[in-house]
Amino acid sequence: MSSTAIDDEAARQSDPIVKVHADMEVLLCDAGLRPVVLRSDTLASNARGWAAQLRAGDVIAGSDLARTAIVDERDVADAAVAALLAPHQAQLNLSPYLLTGPEVLSRADQVARLGAALGRRLSFQSLPADLARSRMLADGRPERLVEALLAASVCRLESTRTTDHVERLTGQPAGTFARWAIDHIAEFS
Repeated sequence: MSSTAIDDEAARQSDPIVKVHADMEVLLCDAGLRPVVLRSDTLASNARGWAAQLRAGDVIAGSDLARTAIVDERDVADAAVAALLAPHQAQLNLSPYLLTGPEVLSRADQVARLGAALGRRLSFQSLPADLARSRMLADGRPERLVEALLAASVCRLESTRTTDHVERLTGQPAGTFARWAIDHIAEFS
């Protein structure tokens, strides 16, 4: 598992999270392995971090990350199973696989879709880094993760890319964030 935010042409990756993924890919290749790499875009399950805020009100406040093609973690799991079970030669033809959802969304877009699933009028409030840090720490996220997420919010570029790699691997199109939200309503109530 890796990240679609990796820039294969860059001498240096955009942020610490992407750097970890890129370094791992290099380590595997330098070890003489021919890994099947699944580069995932932002996982829909990251929205679970908003659950406490939603139980307290109708505003999600946090750092505003660049827009990406949010992908359902179930699609990533299904793609991983398909890639691992595919004949070896078939795996090498496309790797790295770029796993994305079908639409590029901002944080505000995700919050709106989550609100529609919940039948609530929700909004997203972008916070400055110091307030976002406090919010994420209060939500129980580890400090090192918070710092990496804040770096990503500043450095990561917007992605307008969507791919059909989930469908190529699984035979089913990638699910939408709206569908993910409907399927996970209970987690936010």
